[in-house]
Amino acid sequence: MDSASECRVGCSRAWVVATAFWAVYVFTSVAAQNGPGSPGSFDDFYEVTWGQDHVTMGDGGASISLSLDQANASAFASKSKYLFGYFSTGIKLVPGNSAGTVTAYYFSSETGDIRDELDFEFLGNSTGEPYILQTNIFANGVGRREQRIFLWFDPTAEMHKYSVLWNRNQIVFYVDDYPIRFFENRESEGIAFPTSQPMGIYASLWNGDSWATQGGLVKLNWTHAPFVSTFGEFEIQGCDAVNNVNCASADGWWAGAQYQNMNAADTSKLKWVQQHYMVYDYCYDQSRYTTPPLDCTRKGVN
Repeated sequence: MDSASECRVGCSRAWVVATAFWAVYVFTSVAAQNGPGSPGSFDDFYEVTWGQDHVTMGDGGASISLSLDQANASAFASKSKYLFGYFSTGIKLVPGNSAGTVTAYYFSSETGDIRDELDFEFLGNSTGEPYILQTNIFANGVGRREQRIFLWFDPTAEMHKYSVLWNRNQIVFYVDDYPIRFFENRESEGIAFPTSQPMGIYASLWNGDSWATQGGLVKLNWTHAPFVSTFGEFEIQGCDAVNNVNCASADGWWAGAQYQNMNAADTSKLKWVQQHYMVYDYCYDQSRYTTPPLDCTRKGVN
């Protein structure tokens, strides 16, 4: 992100007001139901795509640890691509001095300049300093929609759940079932929205010290390697676009009436996150945009 340094002063303020208030619900499932369900194993959905010798399976295949050192990084990806659904994984982030590391959990159509993409990027920090969670959204190749928040818990102490609900009307990012970001379909106003390109799901742990921590000022310290992030509690409930040619018209529970808009309770939670933990929002970055992007107008809870 080319505006990482803008966050530093605001980040310090937000961290001071952060409180240890959080709720955890473990939901993962293989089959589509009337909402999130029960855990699936890594092999149900994913395969290792990079650094096989830097990957460790755990809990009988229920979890996987990615490792980063000077020799290699590591990554995995979904076996299929999906068009709409509910997707979730638990992540326990690199503990201690994680400065310069990036743990990524993201969705991408991998279609180059017209790609659709949804990103969770966890930016490491020096010991005692908070992680930053950066989210981003690309639609038909248009991105640069970074938002950054602190988390209201220690993401290295245990696994927490990170999820996306995606249907024709909205995309909602969640942390432990707290909505942290909302992106509504406003195609009628000329704002692109992901509706036609199936996306795969990807995760990686890599060296991002050119930008990840204080705009690249703090570098990765290899004496603390190996760096390890662990993933588990896997859930994919979506239309498998590889094996189903009718995903564009298919309706799962995630497309039900109660998921067409955010309800009052979730709207309240989202505003709480924005008020207390948001440290950067592209919509208010005048150094990048003299005029706010169109998707920032009529912003509401977006």
